Amino acid sequence: MVRYEQNDSVRAAYGEKTLLQLSKALTKELGRGFSRSNLQNMRLLYLNYPICQTVSGKLSWSHYCELLSISDKKKRSFYEKEAVNAGWSVREMKRQIDSSLFERLLLSRSDANKEQVLALAEKGVDYTKPEDIIKDPYVFEFLGLPEEKPFLESDLEAALVRQIEDFLLELGRGFMLVGTQQRAL
Repeated sequence: MVRYEQNDSVRAAYGEKTLLQLSKALTKELGRGFSRSNLQNMRLLYLNYPICQTVSGKLSWSHYCELLSISDKKKRSFYEKEAVNAGWSVREMKRQIDSSLFERLLLSRSDANKEQVLALAEKGVDYTKPEDIIKDPYVFEFLGLPEEKPFLESDLEAALVRQIEDFLLELGRGFMLVGTQQRAL
């Protein structure tokens, strides 16, 4: 349909009114879910994933709408594979994208790491060594710790405890933090 309507070009020559008219007709005939923006996303999905088998059945439509905003194919592939492997919700995937996980992994360590990240974008996670299951680097932007300089373990612990306390306060009555460190008996 897209190829026919666009005569194999990137954009149809007759403008945006077509999507609006198509949206109204499909909504009338089939019901909700065919807004103009949804049709644009469907078109983008088709253009980026022309072979249906390349789309994972483990991610939702909302995941793919977020992924389609990424123009770099390797970067998009990385986030898609990570979302499947780690079971990210759409919100978590968006947080990882916004915190530039892909770029940070490319910048960390060395050129060998860059090759590993790009391989990860192509084939997904490959657990061959025990250290492969440990996430590196960690991102603690939600703690408000400065990213430019190293911080002490005690600073990390204090920031994490504050987050836990805030979370427990949000839950309301009946929840409390008994202590942060307990001695083993």
